[in-house]
Amino acid sequence: MGSQAEPGNQLNREKTTMKEQIVQDKNGKRKKHFLFLLPLFFCVLNLVTGCVQYDVGVNFDSQTRGEIVQHIKLGEKLTSFSSETVGDWLKSVERRVRLLDGKTKRLSDREVLVSIPFNNGAELEDKFNQFYNPIAQTAKSRVASPLETDLPKFESHLSVKQNNLLLVLRNRLSLELDLRSLSLLSSNGSLLLSPGGLLELDFSLNTPWGAESIETVVGALVPASYEQGKQLVWKLKPGEVNYLEATFWIPSPVGIGALIIALFVAVGIALKYQILPAMGIGKKPQNIGQT
Repeated sequence: MGSQAEPGNQLNREKTTMKEQIVQDKNGKRKKHFLFLLPLFFCVLNLVTGCVQYDVGVNFDSQTRGEIVQHIKLGEKLTSFSSETVGDWLKSVERRVRLLDGKTKRLSDREVLVSIPFNNGAELEDKFNQFYNPIAQTAKSRVASPLETDLPKFESHLSVKQNNLLLVLRNRLSLELDLRSLSLLSSNGSLLLSPGGLLELDFSLNTPWGAESIETVVGALVPASYEQGKQLVWKLKPGEVNYLEATFWIPSPVGIGALIIALFVAVGIALKYQILPAMGIGKKPQNIGQT
């Protein structure tokens, strides 16, 4: 009887050991999931200051000159918590800027200033959409890096329509930015976490003569106006579809130059054939015959 009880006890001990290992494995997986989500919880604990401040600006200097300016500032606690990931992301930004003939200036280890020049509205539209849709562009030209493919996918489309009225250029700029992928959603689609406190996103438009915001779409963003209307600033809403539109006028150097040349030519013709002859200047002396 004792010999029969020993195998049974050994079998029970093995089952108990297997159960303990399963419980340990589950606890280990839970710890790994918790460590993976720690950056998100860390940002939630710092909602007041925010984790990322991202300012995008379009500066129009004239008909043939302007630049896209971006000021990216990451929270100090965020960079110290995940410095390797942040460094890789900043490098991907610098790489995309170089592809568009832009410049990047590191103000600090967590702050970057980007400038991308453009020569007209069509080039602005092309470069802006290339920069903010990197996944689509990299799919055509090269294999995307793991960091680029792991970034949240969002759609951005900027449109610039220009009408040349000889001396001035009328511009109509519209931007649609889908930031819904930045929200944390549950399996049934309900909002679990809004990133509004984690991200501070601004879009600004700077023009020499001022701009005016228009609302052609229901729910379009309304900007704040500065410098007597020469600067408009929209507060973008993470987790939502953002739409904004504005019209503005800029001087046309080509048209103004052509007008100045035409005025010089007209003045020259008037001097030669009307004003100077009336004053007796430029007349040939007449020879009087002797009788």
